[in-house]
Amino acid sequence: MAYQILAHWDAEASVWWAESSDVKGLVAEADTLEELIADLRELVPELLTLNHGIDPRRELTEIAVLADRIESLQIAG
Repeated sequence: MAYQILAHWDAEASVWWAESSDVKGLVAEADTLEELIADLRELVPELLTLNHGIDPRRELTEIAVLADRIESLQIAG
């Protein structure tokens, strides 16, 4: 089972932030999507242990990071 994590781009703050209904207590943000995923690799196993009673060292744990970023474009015309 892959734990679903939603990553959102906040254009005003210029950061990526993550949320998940699968991983209780998840709060993370980073300047780049790659940095956010690196942080999630550390945070998710800790949160699964603390809040879900799962020991990820004994089980293979997968995360599915679904990212969204909306850009405004000027259309010439």
